[in-house]
Amino acid sequence: MNEGSGVTPVARRSQPRPSKLYRVLWRFAAERQRIYLRRVAGDVGPWTDDPVLSAYRFTNAFRAADRVSQYLIRLAYADPFASDQTLFLRVLLFKTFNRIDTWEYIVRNLGPPVAFRFNYTACDELLAARLGEGTPIYSAAYIMPSGGRRGVPKHRVHLHLIRDMVAYGLPQRVMQARSLEDVYTLLRGWRTLGPFLAFQYAIDLNYTALMSHAERDFVVAGPGARDGLTKCFDWLGDYTLAEHIVWMTERQEEEFERYGLRFDGLWGRPLQPIDVQNLLCEVSKYTRVTHPEVQGQSGRTRIKQRFKAAGVPPRPFFPPKWGLNRRIDEWFAAACPL
Repeated sequence: MNEGSGVTPVARRSQPRPSKLYRVLWRFAAERQRIYLRRVAGDVGPWTDDPVLSAYRFTNAFRAADRVSQYLIRLAYADPFASDQTLFLRVLLFKTFNRIDTWEYIVRNLGPPVAFRFNYTACDELLAARLGEGTPIYSAAYIMPSGGRRGVPKHRVHLHLIRDMVAYGLPQRVMQARSLEDVYTLLRGWRTLGPFLAFQYAIDLNYTALMSHAERDFVVAGPGARDGLTKCFDWLGDYTLAEHIVWMTERQEEEFERYGLRFDGLWGRPLQPIDVQNLLCEVSKYTRVTHPEVQGQSGRTRIKQRFKAAGVPPRPFFPPKWGLNRRIDEWFAAACPL
C-alpha cells in the first residue's frame, strides 16, 4: 500500500471495516483536546478521569498545539525581517534536532542563524562538545537517520544537508511549489529524508509565511499511524493507508456525533489529516494499556514516557493565516475575565 496520498478517496467496492477500537480513537481525541483546553485555561488538575491519560505522556489532538510545534511557530514569526532563505534555515535547523534546548544552545553561542553567514563548522564543533558532555541533542520523538556514512557524526551529516539545501536554492523551489505534496516531493529527493520525515518537514514549513497550502491536501502514514490503523480497522478494504486517514478526517463530525462526543476542534478548526495521522499513532500507544489483547504491527506492549505536568502552557499562537489567534484572545477573555 502507498504511504502518501494527495487525492480524496472515492467510492470503492471494498470499504474499510472499523474494529472495536475505532471508537476509542474518537473518544481519545475528544478527551485529549478537553485536557489541553483545561490546561491552557489554567485549571488546576486533575484534568481527566482517564487513568491512562493521567499517567502517560501523549501528544495533543492537534499537532500544531504541541509544545515543540508551538515553539517553532513562534520562532517562524518572531523576525519579520528574516529572508526566505534564513527562515527556511531556521525551521530545518530547529526541526532536525527537534529539541528546544538544542536550538537555544546554538543561538546562545552562535547567535540567530542567518542564511549564507551561518557557521556550520562552528555549529558542528559546538554540538560535538555538547554530546561529549553527555547532553542529548536530538529529540526522541522520531528517529533521525544517520545517512550511513561511517565515521562521520550524525549531526555533521545533517548540518551539511541543511547547508546544501540552502546553497542549491531549495527554499525558492519550495516557495514555488503548487501543493503540499509538491513540497514533500522536493524534500523527499534529499538524502536521509525518508517519507515520514519529509512529510513532517513539509508540514513544519507550511506553518511559516513561506507557503500556505491546505493541510487537507496531502498526508503520509508514519509507522505509528500504520500500527494504529491495524488496530482501528478489522479490514482496510481497497483504500491506501493515506486514503484511510483522509476518509477518517472527512467523517470526523459524523463520528463524534455518533459516539455522543463534544468536539469543537481547535477554536473552530477541524482535525486535519496530519492530526488524524498523529492520533492514530497515539491511540496505538494508548491501547497497549487499555486493550493489551489487541496486537498491532509493532508488537509493543508498554508506554515508555510518563506524564509530568510542567506548569500552565503559554497562550497558544498559531500561523496568522489560519485566522485563529483573535478567536483565542476572545476565548481567554471570556474564560478568564478581569
